[in-house]
Amino acid sequence: MRATMLVLCLGLLIGVASAVDSLNVRLIGICDTPGAANGVAVSGTHAYVPQPSTFSRDLGVSGTHAYVTTEGGGLRVISVADPAHPDEVGGYYTLGVMEGVAVSGDYAYVVVFPGGLRVVSVSDPANPVEVGYCDTPGGSCGVAVEGDYVYVADLDSGLRVISVADPVNPVEVGHCNTPDWAYGVAVSGSYAYVADNDSGLRVISVVDAAHPVEVGYCDAPSAAFGVAVSGDYAYVTGIHYGMWVMSVADPAHPVAVGSCGLSGEAYGIAASGGCVHVANDVAGLRIISVADPALPDEVGYYRTGFARSVFVCGDYTYVMDYLGGLQILQFYGGGVEEAPKAGVRTAGPIPTVVRGVLDLQVGSRQQAVDRAELLDAAGRRVMNLQAGANDVSRLAPGVYFIREAQAKSVRKVVIQR
Repeated sequence: MRATMLVLCLGLLIGVASAVDSLNVRLIGICDTPGAANGVAVSGTHAYVPQPSTFSRDLGVSGTHAYVTTEGGGLRVISVADPAHPDEVGGYYTLGVMEGVAVSGDYAYVVVFPGGLRVVSVSDPANPVEVGYCDTPGGSCGVAVEGDYVYVADLDSGLRVISVADPVNPVEVGHCNTPDWAYGVAVSGSYAYVADNDSGLRVISVVDAAHPVEVGYCDAPSAAFGVAVSGDYAYVTGIHYGMWVMSVADPAHPVAVGSCGLSGEAYGIAASGGCVHVANDVAGLRIISVADPALPDEVGYYRTGFARSVFVCGDYTYVMDYLGGLQILQFYGGGVEEAPKAGVRTAGPIPTVVRGVLDLQVGSRQQAVDRAELLDAAGRRVMNLQAGANDVSRLAPGVYFIREAQAKSVRKVVIQR
């Protein structure tokens, strides 16, 4: 009898644990690393992971390769061609602590503490080879690549701009000091966005790479660590707060418009399909809808353990975890995507196919739309709607529903790119 009760209790505990360990996110595959991993980037058909270290920090993903860095130095190359069975295929070792990594073409750009920028050829994923380096005066932490330039968040030495037009001979061409310690950097158009610890978000014009200059800033409620940019918004993680949304429509006057508090410390961040994906130390991966930037709303999570870095590529989210290595996850919340040529049928309920703008028409008997909402396939509110044009270009493609307070039924819409 006692044995039976014990089994029942264990079953209940497991059920409760599984119920709170994830929401709208499923685990697809795991690849352990020789040590604690720091960062990750994906490109082609492999993933590159930095090896032996004490904890994971950064991650980058593009295509079918993942590149992972670790505190103990070294880079692990992991094939993610089959996301359910990621497999290490190569590695590269160097002294120092590998921090951030970004990938472009046949090269991985890795920042090492100390040691600055290392340029690694990954044209042969099984045999990554360092081909060039450029020292920096500070403690390199974050990295982004755009065209022929690599942008390094160099802690107490601010932003460093390095030309990689010749990958074998990378050379610093400009720099911009920041008030505090530059932890993270993202580049969009002619601007670099720097997460500058207690000095919040700094916006730096890089239209002249040799003379980058700060043009605007926005304070943050806690130490800023990671930053991602999409459209007119920058998303910043706070080490002791969570995530906040800043409008950068006017780069000279960035303004905080919304926030989402999270327990623990938030580090890496990536933006994709109307959501931001946050690596949270104690809570793992958190997915936050920013369809309404003023009211960011958590729509999914997965407790990986101690998440430090995150990268989104296609249908998958790649998370580097403290001691859990590379974890490949899939967010299945929001709209349920239909075939690319989904259209109007001659029978049954007729959905509205929307691209970019949802035009909410008001019926002849209805003078105004009263509390109209757009819901995802699970019935969660995605955004509030108003009569006339509503911008839905930032939402993930899929099936959604319009619910009006005065209406007796909901209407289906299919949002497409």
